[in-house]
Amino acid sequence: MVAEQSRRGIGIRRLMATLETLYPDAECGLNFETPLQLLIATILSAQCTDKRVNQVTPALFARFPTVRDFAEAEIAEIERLIASTGFYHNKAKNIQTCCNQILQRHQGEVPSTLEELVQLAGVGRKTANVVLGDAFATPGITVDTHLGRLSRRMGLTVHEDPVKVEHDLMEKIPRKHWTTFSHRMILHGRQICHSRKPTCDQCALASSCPKVGVVAPKSAKKPNRAISKSRSSSPAESSPPHSLTQDSEAS
Repeated sequence: MVAEQSRRGIGIRRLMATLETLYPDAECGLNFETPLQLLIATILSAQCTDKRVNQVTPALFARFPTVRDFAEAEIAEIERLIASTGFYHNKAKNIQTCCNQILQRHQGEVPSTLEELVQLAGVGRKTANVVLGDAFATPGITVDTHLGRLSRRMGLTVHEDPVKVEHDLMEKIPRKHWTTFSHRMILHGRQICHSRKPTCDQCALASSCPKVGVVAPKSAKKPNRAISKSRSSSPAESSPPHSLTQDSEAS
């Protein structure tokens, strides 16, 4: 049974204030020191946890510290270092192609605009917004699976397409908060508003959240009184009073 849904989405002011209270220090989960490192780490994070990426990147960045190092590397060596992140053949190819493009088109510097970033191999709007928001302090909304799911549940969008979700949120969230809003919503999705079983009973936003699409927990079934009464009076399950007396006396 799907929980009752409100046509009206959650209040933006309350949502932002509550998220700020819950996650005041929310930041990018990927470790990096330069725009290049964040770009590479974000490419690696596709279908992989931030924790795993952070385990891989120290050795990767030590071996290939510059754009040129990645561009001129043996691709098999890149693959070996990133293998545990999954899909490493495609990721290694995208990383090397991306770095070659940065050398050829941007004089070896990671570009700082959305339009330029999305032209690079392996870089979509999500990756571009991560780099813009956390490496260049340019506000961006990062629509990953968590942010998309929460936005639909909270009635902030009806769309599945990440680009349409991003545009809906851009209209509702003040621009200066786009990056921090993204980080906080993603954390909330990981800790409370899970995909299959959101813990609404522990959520500070539960009273105002429309919970779109959330399946309400099933109530415990009550025993059938008629059946219970019938069973309790069944001869097979009860003995005459005198037999109990006889048993007790016989013992």
